Amino acid sequence: MVSIGGNITAQLQTKSNSTKNAIGETVQSWPTIQTLNGFLDYSSGDSKYSIYDAKLQDSTHIFLCDAFELNPGVKAENSRLVIDGKKYDVLIIDDPMGLHQHFEIYLKFTGEIGV
Repeated sequence: MVSIGGNITAQLQTKSNSTKNAIGETVQSWPTIQTLNGFLDYSSGDSKYSIYDAKLQDSTHIFLCDAFELNPGVKAENSRLVIDGKKYDVLIIDDPMGLHQHFEIYLKFTGEIGV
């Protein structure tokens, strides 16, 4: 099988059990389960201003990478990618035509880590 390579490194993370912090807030844990090498491409999007004059980015992207063995329990609903400090919710993990050569991971930008 030929590797497609890539110019971007992404961390595939899955939602883990939540815990409570010192003031009782629920804190979600996102451990990295796999590091992927691939290409990130913009798909569509827009930026708007909220009613509080905050500029909001609403964009979707696609991450292309070599096919890999998905851990049991990893689904789009409980996964995200972190790329260069930016968080992207996973919308779909697609194995085009079931050929097991590469994945097309459809993403929605959700913000910066720590913001």
